[in-house]
Amino acid sequence: MEETVMLPRSRRNSTSLIRLLYCCTKSVPETEPEPAAKVGNLANTKKKPGGWKAMPFILGNETFERLATFGLLANFTVYLMREFHMTPVSASNVISIWFGTSSFAPLVGAFISDAYVGRFKTIAFASFASLLGMLTLTMVAWHPALHPLQCRPGDHPQPGQCVGPNATQLGFLLTGLGLLSIGGGGIRPCSIPFGVDQFDATTDEGIRGINSFFNWYYMTFTVVLLISLTLIVYIQDSISWVLGFGIPTVLMACSIVLFLIGTRIYVHVKPKGSILSGIVQVLVAAYKKRKLKLPVEGEENGVYYDPPLMKEIVLSKLPLTNKFRFLNKAAVVMEDDLQPDVSRDKWRLSSIQEVEEVKCIIKIIPIWASGIVSFTSMVQQGTFTVSQALKMDRHLGPKFQIPAGSITIISMITIGLWLPVYDRIIVPSLQRITKKEGGITVLQRIGVGIFFSILAMIVAGVIERKRKLTALLLPNPLGIAPMSVMWLAPQLILMGFCEAFYMIGLIELFNKEFPEHMRSIANSLISCSFGGASYLSSLVVNVVHGVTGGHGRPDWLANDINTGSLDYFYYLLAGMGVVNFVYFVYFACRFRYKGTVQPTEKTSPDVELSSVRQ
Repeated sequence: MEETVMLPRSRRNSTSLIRLLYCCTKSVPETEPEPAAKVGNLANTKKKPGGWKAMPFILGNETFERLATFGLLANFTVYLMREFHMTPVSASNVISIWFGTSSFAPLVGAFISDAYVGRFKTIAFASFASLLGMLTLTMVAWHPALHPLQCRPGDHPQPGQCVGPNATQLGFLLTGLGLLSIGGGGIRPCSIPFGVDQFDATTDEGIRGINSFFNWYYMTFTVVLLISLTLIVYIQDSISWVLGFGIPTVLMACSIVLFLIGTRIYVHVKPKGSILSGIVQVLVAAYKKRKLKLPVEGEENGVYYDPPLMKEIVLSKLPLTNKFRFLNKAAVVMEDDLQPDVSRDKWRLSSIQEVEEVKCIIKIIPIWASGIVSFTSMVQQGTFTVSQALKMDRHLGPKFQIPAGSITIISMITIGLWLPVYDRIIVPSLQRITKKEGGITVLQRIGVGIFFSILAMIVAGVIERKRKLTALLLPNPLGIAPMSVMWLAPQLILMGFCEAFYMIGLIELFNKEFPEHMRSIANSLISCSFGGASYLSSLVVNVVHGVTGGHGRPDWLANDINTGSLDYFYYLLAGMGVVNFVYFVYFACRFRYKGTVQPTEKTSPDVELSSVRQ
């Protein structure tokens, strides 16, 4: 059962969509089964699954952690600029680095959980870390000594003229964010597999429970997004930052109590080792045998290690291929590689299945890398798009004003409306024309997503130029352009199309090209793409801020976007997208989809596993 998720905002496939928001890795059992006696003892002592009795505690813990994180991230640019008096560039750097770190943290949390402490302890420890992080940020917003003095816009109309945070205030802020990253790194990779552990996957009832669990999980995710982008953002923006941070903090504390109450109900699966270790073992084994000459097809001067696989672990057996052939050396059986008791040193000998699994990862890396630039465009929705919204008319009617951090909900609505139309109307029409499943290939869908990211940045540049000219022609003391914030809708709608095509296409590709038990690590790469995109965004922002401008002219990302050239920055991202699109097409044309796999047969525990392949 694969359990990884990462951040889409759509409803096309609940199981796949969950994987895109977070990354989760699962324990990797040995391909060789345990002796029969040991297996029998384990079966006799197996605890009855907790099932739905455990779900309120697990889902509650995960829901409140996400509410804390998303409730913070959605409006954090506004918070840093208003309360910490940061420039748009500084605020963007803080958010990009924090979000990037939070995207990589689940890989570490998954490894620690799977290899050492188990999922329950990891979630418990991470929950306390998240609580401490929220408490710290709430204290920062509440205590006057932990944030800069209030600076009224009328006194200092330009950003950057107010006194910014000192070292102590910035230290407390970063400490709170760091604790949230630790918390997310432990909760996100473990909550789904821990929930799946509570069901018996060998029964029809257990399978139905697992499927229903995924649906409930995604439903709570959607509810969290809606609450975070509307209610929490409104409280922070219009009532009180202390209350806006305090509510998720109290909810996080309640979730820990709920989670610990269910301790006796849970099924606790012991750590068995991480799939990451198996990947490293193949690479090390291939390196140790780097001077070995591979057998030529048809010759008898070498054998490959190819034991039968457990059906409960691996559902499809991969055939040996010649792609990245140097890795095949890891599976060549040398003298003393196999011991009389059928054991082996995994750092010297890998099976064909293990070698081919590593090849799956290497093959997908060029396609995966293309996401870093595409996601860089998406990252701007939470940074400079919010900065634009702050300088536009956000009123809906005479009294209500849209919080700047809520404007990105347009992308979410776009995905929700588009996907049913795409699945029910467009795909069947394309299938009749192309005779292909899905209407177009997965790589074509990813390419369409990259194209929309380019188009979104071009439109964003055009709209920003119009906004800036309007603000300069019709100035007011606050520098707000007399044009509706809904002018930002086109770029956000296009970015919604980008997410609907690119991210879901990437999920589909990874799930089709990887063996079932490796889909978790495959999908975790998407989370790493977001992390890489956040770091790349920070790098590009700092380079642009440092090299543009001069000779009395402000740089493109000036503190006051009305005097800068944010539109040029968007065009730069569009140009990077064009280069990325060419790069993607080059590797996509050379990509070979996974061939037909062989279904595995269920292997009895007492079957000898020392077979080798000529």
